[in-house]
Amino acid sequence: MEFKVPTMAELMAAGEEPEILFWVGCAGSYDERAQKITRDICKILHHVSMKYAVLGTEESCTGDPAKRAGNEFLFQMQAMTNIEVLNAYNIKKIVTGCPHCFNTIKNEYPGLGGTYEVIHHTQLIQDLINEGKLKAEGGESFKGRKITYHDPCYLGRANGIYEAPRKALEVLDAQLVEMKRCKSNGLCCGAGGAQMFKEPEKGNKDINVERIDEALQTNPQVIAAGCPFCMTMLSDGIKLKDKEQEVKVMDIAEITARANGL
Repeated sequence: MEFKVPTMAELMAAGEEPEILFWVGCAGSYDERAQKITRDICKILHHVSMKYAVLGTEESCTGDPAKRAGNEFLFQMQAMTNIEVLNAYNIKKIVTGCPHCFNTIKNEYPGLGGTYEVIHHTQLIQDLINEGKLKAEGGESFKGRKITYHDPCYLGRANGIYEAPRKALEVLDAQLVEMKRCKSNGLCCGAGGAQMFKEPEKGNKDINVERIDEALQTNPQVIAAGCPFCMTMLSDGIKLKDKEQEVKVMDIAEITARANGL
């Protein structure tokens, strides 16, 4: 499917405004695995004829890793730069591909002068399913397949979003199995709080291995994720366990795009 993703600058030049701004995020822009998720989110937006745009080169890191690592000064500098750009474009509604971007723009930016309606891509998918625009037909069938969903910390425990990703999976007629630790009792993948970018401290077991052990107890064919950091950690765990042939780690957006034949 070939189509062009418009930038805010291009829409602005044409005197147009998007319904929604897609905030791609660092992982979605630079991480090879996460780029596939970015493409699938765009395919979904395109498929339902939603008018959207990205910031392109005008987008920079939300500042989440800097803030979580304790560099508040750097966070505020990064945030202010982004808020200036967003406000100049009169942005009202934002969809993100990453719970870290979602949490930061939704909860941290208002205090610095940037107030927007922010939704995570799983919430967008839930809304589109509820409106009947996404049907989970015409593509790959997930009927009867065993899927377990891993709650990202910044989506679940930090923002209480548990229903949207599960709703996106329920539509598939698959067999949903929950891990022992799920929803408000979920376990971190091991990458949050800027841990993604540093070596683990000494201990008995890496967090992502602990989480993968839990996931594998459900005997899944697919582990569903909703966060690029979780995607990295879960995929690494599956590689370590040598289960790449039997178990696929997929983002909710990828599963949705496949089910709809996009």
